[in-house]
Order: sequence, then structure tokens, then C-alpha cells
Amino acid sequence: MTHWKAGDVVPARTLSTIHAATVSIPDSAWLTHLQFRRFAGCPVCNLHLRSFVRRHDEITHAGVREVVFFHSAQDELLEHAADLPFAVIADPGKHYYAEFGAETGKRALFDPRAFGAIVKAIGVSIVGVLKRGHRVPPIFPEGGRYGLPADLLIDRVGLVLAVKYGEHADDQWSVEDMLAVAREVPAPAGPGAGVVRGGLDR
Repeated sequence: MTHWKAGDVVPARTLSTIHAATVSIPDSAWLTHLQFRRFAGCPVCNLHLRSFVRRHDEITHAGVREVVFFHSAQDELLEHAADLPFAVIADPGKHYYAEFGAETGKRALFDPRAFGAIVKAIGVSIVGVLKRGHRVPPIFPEGGRYGLPADLLIDRVGLVLAVKYGEHADDQWSVEDMLAVAREVPAPAGPGAGVVRGGLDR
């Protein structure tokens, strides 16, 4: 599995969200932040994404659009992620995970650096289930429990500006990290500077 790097070019494609809307990647009007999360209902993913929900207005004001992938089926995501205010893509076959180099490994959960986030996320999840009627996360999630996060920021013509491949389940860009990249990382010289990678358009 090959990791992407700044200067690569994402081939244009149109994806369908869990709400049957379409999203173009790249988009001539926005920088696009691609997030590769784990399974529907993942406590660590949910806690992380809520930080993006809280600052969604700030993110859009910065000219960034969020597109979030899960390796779960659409019906599972509609139960766990239907209220997210950005594009959510179901990829149960992990086609896009493979294309963009989002990996799987037991270090996702067993790296000591992830333990604090896992304990906190499970606590928040339990409170949500008991007090707010949230659905219980699946015991045997589709695609497994060992997904590693990945973040890519691409410009309006598909040029990759920056990437982050996580070493454990909570190793991902925060909102501040992503906004710093959006503001400060210069685009490579132009579309010709990168390598156009093969797509898996649907």
C-alpha cells in the first residue's frame, strides 16, 4: 500500500454520500480535507469528529470542506453518523482506503499513546448511550477494529498539499492542525509537479 505525498494529484471523481447527495473531489470552490476514519460508531472517531462539528463554521470560513470516509455500510452510518454536517462516504470494501494508503494494524489500539484517548472516548460513548439514547457501537464492526486514521488536504485542482498517516487510533490532525496546514502550507508548483495516481471512481 503506497502512501501519498504533497505534490501528488488526486484524479477527479464524484462520490455519493450516505444521504445520496454527490460530492466532487476536487472541488473548484474549496480546499478538501479527506478524513479516513474507522467504523460506524467508533468511539474514538466520534469524539474526534465532534471537535470538527463544533468548529464547522470556522472550517468552512477558512475555505475547507470536510469529506469523511468510513469502512462501514451506508445503513450502519445512517444509524451512527447521519447528523454530521459534512459529506460522509461509505466504503465497506475499503476501495478508497486502499487507493489513498489508509492502513490497518493492531498498533491502532495497542500503541500506549492511544490508551488515554480510547478510555476517554469509551467513557463519552457510554454516557451517550445511557443518557442520550445513542446507539451502542457494534461488537464486530465491518472492516475490523484496527484501522489507522489518515488525513489529506487537497487544493481546488486536486493537488495534495499535505498528508498525515496515523500511527495509532488517535494519531490524526486536530482542527487546529488542519487549519494550520490550510493557511500555511504552500501549494506545490502546479499540477505538473505531482504524480497523478490511479482512481477508483464510482
